[in-house]
Amino acid sequence: MYQTIPQIFFQRAHTYAENTAQMYKTGKGTFNSVTYSELAGEVESLASALLELGIRRGSGVGLISDNRKEWLVSDLAILSLGAADVPRGRDAMPYEVSFILSTTEAEFCFVENEVQLNKVLSLCSTLPLLKTLIVMDDSYTAARSEVGGVRILRLDDLVRRGRELNRDSARLSAMRGEREKGVDSEVATIIFTSGTTGDPKGVMLTHANFAYQLEAVPKLIEGIDTGQRWLSVLPVWHSFERILQYVIVNQASTIAYSKPLGSVLLADLGVINPHFMGSVPRIWEAVRAGVFASMKGKSALVRGMFSFFVKVASSYSHNKDLFFGKVATFKKRNRALDVVRSALPMVLLHPLYALGDKLVFSQVKAKLGTSFIAGVSGGGSLPEGVDLFFASIGIKLLDGYGLTESAPVVGVRQLVGGVKRTMTLLEGTEARIVDGDGRDVEPGEKGVLFVRGPQVMKGYYKRPDLTEKVLSSDGWLDTGDLAMWTHKGEFAIAGRAKDTIVLSGGENLEPIPIEAKLCESEYIESAVVLGQDKRYLGALIVLNRARIEEYLNEKEIPYLSDKLAQMAEVKALIERTVAEIISSKHGFKSFEHIVRFTLLGKSFEVGRELSAKQELKRFEINRLYEEEIADLFAS
Repeated sequence: MYQTIPQIFFQRAHTYAENTAQMYKTGKGTFNSVTYSELAGEVESLASALLELGIRRGSGVGLISDNRKEWLVSDLAILSLGAADVPRGRDAMPYEVSFILSTTEAEFCFVENEVQLNKVLSLCSTLPLLKTLIVMDDSYTAARSEVGGVRILRLDDLVRRGRELNRDSARLSAMRGEREKGVDSEVATIIFTSGTTGDPKGVMLTHANFAYQLEAVPKLIEGIDTGQRWLSVLPVWHSFERILQYVIVNQASTIAYSKPLGSVLLADLGVINPHFMGSVPRIWEAVRAGVFASMKGKSALVRGMFSFFVKVASSYSHNKDLFFGKVATFKKRNRALDVVRSALPMVLLHPLYALGDKLVFSQVKAKLGTSFIAGVSGGGSLPEGVDLFFASIGIKLLDGYGLTESAPVVGVRQLVGGVKRTMTLLEGTEARIVDGDGRDVEPGEKGVLFVRGPQVMKGYYKRPDLTEKVLSSDGWLDTGDLAMWTHKGEFAIAGRAKDTIVLSGGENLEPIPIEAKLCESEYIESAVVLGQDKRYLGALIVLNRARIEEYLNEKEIPYLSDKLAQMAEVKALIERTVAEIISSKHGFKSFEHIVRFTLLGKSFEVGRELSAKQELKRFEINRLYEEEIADLFAS
């Protein structure tokens, strides 16, 4: 039914040979470009060299690296031979690398640089089947060709060797023959879950899982076209960034590699002037916080003007949505009443909105470049406040939903006609939202989301027992996420079923919306809500140190940077902030209010409290902060 990913790529490379495929930074910080023709040549050369080394159809090949141009080259070369890659980021802990390589019995592994090389070499005693390591970084000088029976090769050397091999028409034909033999049912990758809920599980995704989305995603994001530029900042080993790169390739567009660091990202936005950017909610939370923080040093007049125009934009955007019927219908609405109520405010506010756009919002939008169409956000739902803020000032964010087990896209907000706070299922994907008894819920009611479609995984690698727990015999995947339908057929994610907190009084609540609301505060960087089987809710709160220090300087309060979390003035500030944000006037029930909190002076780290896609690792947080949590609920 579908082609394999390499088959699709080479068709695009043949048709759009001179289009720019990749933009990457040199050692001097400037961007170089690679055309589709050049990329195809590299992939074919590497594939021939890997075939000579002994990589065969069905092999599992480790791929330990963050985003870089060589990742895509390696991925496409591995897949061209019918092998499957087993990816992980360079922040992976040694025990994780050992687990995934031993579980998949990998004989070959690509590593990003010398640091990753040494990490894997230190694990060789636990990886008896590992025979060859391939270093991607061209700055690596092969001081050693073998350690403990494991060969060490450079990717650049393999590409050169492949070019030599491909001068022989028989060898070139054999390599291309392997690519053409590929079928869509073959496993393309085994992605081990990042471990937010316990032991990693190897998700087997086929070429068909990915190829289906290449057809379905552009039907919802109608602005996607050939030759556009995408800024790539997320971990490519995760399925979200990976499918974005495949979508880009399918459109013969450009992948420009950057990093999710404020200073780097902003500079690269100016240079690349992208049409789209894949992102996670935390990036947009940081951008929003940065916009507000930038006002702190301005005059009272400028701050007042900014605050005024933000309120105008919010009100104008809300009334405009009501007038045109672009509001989430979790409850039935009267269209005629919405039109009547919104028409006059929309007309009256429009001149002020236009003025605010010219004086204030245009400067924010300019930082994204002149070509920016939308940010595609995944890895968790956008907090409502963040979503509404960017929409009101004219920056489109397309909230997407998926999970590794669905390769990953289940639904995304439409670019044209999309409704804030909601998403639309991909064409060809089915969904059910059911209650605890397995009955379909009505619009506006929460239930567990089940999905079925061509993107759903083949299963968990070597774990049929775990596969059976989440994937029914007729193809329904239990996502474990809570969702709600609108009356128009869109859906929204409302939390995580396994994250649901049940208080000792029997009240059920979802911590994620509360945490998201807390993180809208300029003073709070991260928050974890707790209270399972307790009488009330508590929270661990990570301070936004930079903004706290600005506040203390503004108030002329002396402080020590490493003692912020212990200061009475800071605790009082956060207490006022939490009470204001998590309150009945913002729609929170009394049992959802935060009764006690503990301030943490150190940011959460990926690989410790956060997964690679920056989700909270709740089981690990409970272990790491056992004493602090116990104090929250001490009588």
